[in-house]
Amino acid sequence: MLSAAALATLSACGAAPDQPAAGDGAKGKAQPATAASAADLGGMDALVAAAEKEGRLNVIALPPDWANYGEMIKAFQAKYPKIKVSSENPDATSADEIAAVKSRKGQTRAPDVLDLGIAFARSGAGENLFAPYKVTAWDRIPASQKDADARWYNDYGGYVSIGCDAAKIPTCPQTFADLLKPEYKGKVALNGNPTKSGSAFGGVYAAALANKGSFADVQPGIDFFGQLRKSGNFIPVESTPATVEKGETPISIDWDYLNAGYAEQFKGKGVDWKTVVPADGVYAQFYSQAVNKEAPNPAAARLWMEFLYSTEGQNIWLKGHARPVLLPGMTQDGTADKDAVTKLPQVQGTPSFPASTELDTAKAVLAEKWDKALS
Repeated sequence: MLSAAALATLSACGAAPDQPAAGDGAKGKAQPATAASAADLGGMDALVAAAEKEGRLNVIALPPDWANYGEMIKAFQAKYPKIKVSSENPDATSADEIAAVKSRKGQTRAPDVLDLGIAFARSGAGENLFAPYKVTAWDRIPASQKDADARWYNDYGGYVSIGCDAAKIPTCPQTFADLLKPEYKGKVALNGNPTKSGSAFGGVYAAALANKGSFADVQPGIDFFGQLRKSGNFIPVESTPATVEKGETPISIDWDYLNAGYAEQFKGKGVDWKTVVPADGVYAQFYSQAVNKEAPNPAAARLWMEFLYSTEGQNIWLKGHARPVLLPGMTQDGTADKDAVTKLPQVQGTPSFPASTELDTAKAVLAEKWDKALS
């Protein structure tokens, strides 16, 4: 279990200063599409009423087994039964989400809210795609975990880990260096393409750190996967719950909360899934939430954000083995689910985090060099 100090360290990701967002503390009422806080609409009751009047919420890229999103959606619908949640393309990537925002502008089926890898959250904000909105818990989100203009803020995070089916692999790898061993030929996978997927992006970053690279130099991570590919160990198959259960990806580099979830999901189904955070590449990252600036259901979008950052919502993520952004404070005030905290994967070492400029550079380098390195 992570110590309180380690949890605090994990919540130090990013570098955005804490500044007031537009509309914060405004008097009177605004329209849902321009409301920068619940207070702008007249309070939470008014926000709920406006969201129920819309009657719909469009979400995208939220697999039910990813950080416990299945329970999250069910809990939201149970609390607000007048709002129908439409969950589209659960296995979409962060890049797909951004593309949907752009291509469906003005359409009723455009996504209302987004769950994005941090690099995509920053780039989307830079393209003016998101609406500024401060949730009620805004002041409890560390300054380093949110955009100064409230266009995005971190939600939950985890560590890059190596998952392994001990029922099929006699000796599971413990480090990135281990993955090069010939016994793992045709067995190692990533959760997607790092030029599009936040989880795969994190995997390459962790591999860079494990191979004398840095956040300013992701090339050693690309070279590592190129070497894995040439050795035959790395397979270009996206690791998913289905491929894990079928044994197609017996070793998967993915977030620790996803790998830990597989252990529970496939228990008793012939899969003995083990999870380790590799000591030679300790990398942690948060995902981020954002409201589509052109959301077809702007009140429901803002109500969803309020739910996610409530104690109930944060504990639902925690039950999914993810580390919610408010966990340090919830641990201190006793509102965190203690049983869920004890089940978090253990980590040795202290994570470090890239600056926004380093993220942008790494994203550009991956876009240019990834496919060539694996060809």
